[in-house]
Amino acid sequence: MPSPLVATKLFAPKLRQGLVERSRLSERLRRGTQSKLTLISAPAGFGKTTLLAEWLAGKRKGRGLAWLSLDQTDNDLTVFWSHLIAALEQAAEAVGVDFPALMPAEQSSDSFLAKLLNGLSALTVDIDLVLDDYHVINQSEIAAGIGFLLEHLPSQIHLVISTRADPALPLGGLRARGELVEIRSADLRFTLEESSAYLNGAKGLSLTAKDVAVLGERTEGWIAALQMAVLSLEGRDDPTGFIVGFAGSDRYIVDYLVEEVLQRLPDDVRRFLFRTSFLGRLSGSLCDAVTDASGSKAMLDTLDRQNLFIVPLDDRRQWYRYHHLFADVLLAHLSGEVQAELPLLHRRASDWYEQQGERFDAIQHALLASDLERAAELIERATPEMQRNRGEAILRGWSRLLPKELVRNRPVLGIGFVGALVSYGEFDGIDERLRDVEYGLAALAEDSASSRVVVIDQSQLPRLPGAVELYRAALAQVRGDVPGIIEHAKRVLELAPADDDVGRAAGSSMLGIAYWSQGNLEPARRAWAEGRNGLQRAGHISDVLGVSLALSDINRAQGRLTEAIRVCQQALELAVTSDGRALRGTADMHAGLSDLYRERNDFDVARQHLAKSQELGEAAGLPQHPYRWRVAAALLRRDEGDLDSAVELLNEAEHLYVSDFFPLIRPVAAIRTRIWIAQGRMDDAFRWQRERGLGVDDELTYLREFEHITLARLLLVQDAGGEVAQRLLDRLLDQAAGSARMGSVIEISLLQSLAYRGDGDPTAPLVPLERALSLAEPESYVRLFVGGGERMATLLKAALKRGITPAYTRQLIAALGQAEPDASVHPDLIEPLSDRELDVLRLLRSDLGGPEIARELMISLNTMRTHTKNIYEKLGVNSRRSAIHRADQLSLLVRAQPQ
Repeated sequence: MPSPLVATKLFAPKLRQGLVERSRLSERLRRGTQSKLTLISAPAGFGKTTLLAEWLAGKRKGRGLAWLSLDQTDNDLTVFWSHLIAALEQAAEAVGVDFPALMPAEQSSDSFLAKLLNGLSALTVDIDLVLDDYHVINQSEIAAGIGFLLEHLPSQIHLVISTRADPALPLGGLRARGELVEIRSADLRFTLEESSAYLNGAKGLSLTAKDVAVLGERTEGWIAALQMAVLSLEGRDDPTGFIVGFAGSDRYIVDYLVEEVLQRLPDDVRRFLFRTSFLGRLSGSLCDAVTDASGSKAMLDTLDRQNLFIVPLDDRRQWYRYHHLFADVLLAHLSGEVQAELPLLHRRASDWYEQQGERFDAIQHALLASDLERAAELIERATPEMQRNRGEAILRGWSRLLPKELVRNRPVLGIGFVGALVSYGEFDGIDERLRDVEYGLAALAEDSASSRVVVIDQSQLPRLPGAVELYRAALAQVRGDVPGIIEHAKRVLELAPADDDVGRAAGSSMLGIAYWSQGNLEPARRAWAEGRNGLQRAGHISDVLGVSLALSDINRAQGRLTEAIRVCQQALELAVTSDGRALRGTADMHAGLSDLYRERNDFDVARQHLAKSQELGEAAGLPQHPYRWRVAAALLRRDEGDLDSAVELLNEAEHLYVSDFFPLIRPVAAIRTRIWIAQGRMDDAFRWQRERGLGVDDELTYLREFEHITLARLLLVQDAGGEVAQRLLDRLLDQAAGSARMGSVIEISLLQSLAYRGDGDPTAPLVPLERALSLAEPESYVRLFVGGGERMATLLKAALKRGITPAYTRQLIAALGQAEPDASVHPDLIEPLSDRELDVLRLLRSDLGGPEIARELMISLNTMRTHTKNIYEKLGVNSRRSAIHRADQLSLLVRAQPQ
């Protein structure tokens, strides 16, 4: 189904001949481009759009123009943002720059607005974004989105809003900061000079100065009233008498003048106006169909030439619309005959749009005709393509307009509405809708000939049983019922037809989510791989990229960096279309590869992928891309030593996080806490522990494994002996190893080596370290080990002396910026004692206390204590007596005697 994009709404109005030049207001508009917002707010008929046309016709020094004429249909989120994006794309193209394509229907509001702002920030030219007739927007989410956009608007974008009523925007703040230029009804009213120029100059009425002044006073400079007065004055012998009697409130003026105008029109013109007044846009063919007559194109051309409140929407004058005020008045004055005919007129418009292949408008007019059966039929036919084009927002809106009683007997339509609602996280009433679908299927199975069940799109019937189970799996996920997810997802695979690649892929992916949430990574990997293959067969490549993200993350959790990289690279090979356009999800692949290469310490390649991801922009990203990109950038900054920037990026990432079906395995707050530990911000780190309610004796789950490993890192700093951290790490290792989560096993094992403070055996930390090294070497892990700092360097040197993965260990020592260990050092020592440490050790054999040893060596007590701590660590002991005993075993003091 074609997109419901109406191109004619993107055409700025042309300046008509014979209008009064209003340079005072055009100049104010020109100066307003230095502000964030220009607001033109006035009642109907004050010449707001005409003023904009005059400004646009002037010299704007190469500025781009994005114009959007709004109407009631724009109160749908997807329709509004789709048109706004199209206007921006058209503006960018006109000034010779690129604007990335965005797809608002595929993401949540926060994520989409972030993408849009990034796209605007990347523009290298100034653009005026004009929203005309903004007062028709009454959707609070759209108003909130415009408010957010305005708050963060880059300097090269200037927003112009033309409206009949002040919008729900922070005008007070903008006004106080000097970021708002306002043009209101008092500014737009014709002055006496402008009224005279219009009435006597443009319209040639030859009114006296007094008549002009009286008419200007009666209309208070209201341009539409003056225009209608001109129409009523034509052919009158006593214009002064008419003007003297011209009085009343705006509403009565409109009623009076329109009656005067309409009464003077020929019957055929008046009938044409009334019978087409409900159409948002007009063409000859459409009007012929609606009026069931010919000659509509000639009628529209005549109305245009006579300036009879009709506005051309394109340069070729194929499409028009009525002036909004005029259309409102026409609709308010419909005769009883035409009122009764309206449903038929809407039905004819629906038929015409369907014949043109424009099902969106066909459905809208069927709904306005209250022909709900026809609307349901059209929606059912449109649903598969709407789903392919991510039109869930529109389907969701239609679901609210059709009564449940009508949908209840239409299982294909019902399952389409369920999918749209579930995609927006709306689960209330889904159980009942699914039961209705099941009832319809059962009724068809019993006796399809006599069944009252209605199926328009028979091709969709075979996939319905599997679809029902899929959405029951989604309900189970909302309840946190992992066994229920698995049960229903398996049923999807049993019931979905063999050729329903998309349905079977969805079932496999849902099964993968359940296994992943449990930490059963190998079954999860297999399920996601099946889902990816099915989507690839169906040609849903953007969805393949999303599934590839999950596969890459799971492989990484399994400790398989090489396979994780391969998955992303394979996805990238699919991600470029024949015309060179990057598919949605391409940017995510590059961000993922950046983080994988960062772990391998290949910073150059990591930076290249991160830059490519940023270059592609969030238009080529999935909903979580803003979050994922910032996390990858933050970790790269951290490893480059810029910890403050890393924390800032993580703060942004946390704000931009968009929940999806993927389990949240590495919460950004835990990643940030690890950096706080490195910065020494222990108060912040312990506050995180308290807020998350983490403890050593917690029940361990995979969903909190990353947080508990972070807690172990925190305890290593807090607990000098390492016993508490070691207890937690032992429990974590048992769970991770039992489920073959080797990525976690590597990290836990190296932390165990850092935590070990065993008495009497300095080589004991090498046992978990050897396990970590043997698992990490085939996958070329580096940064996990480098993060261990000086203590890790010491342990790696000891491992090298014992021949543990020598080539790999040398690589890690070099990455830590350390030299290889001295071969002459005692083989049972992890690290040699310095000369001063040997002096302290020698005196530890005596009866001297700590302060006395410090005085004897002429060092401070704190320095003496530091030396003692180092001695204990290098000897693998935790007491003075044990240190003396271990020194005697190794004959250290004998070796250290001066010659």
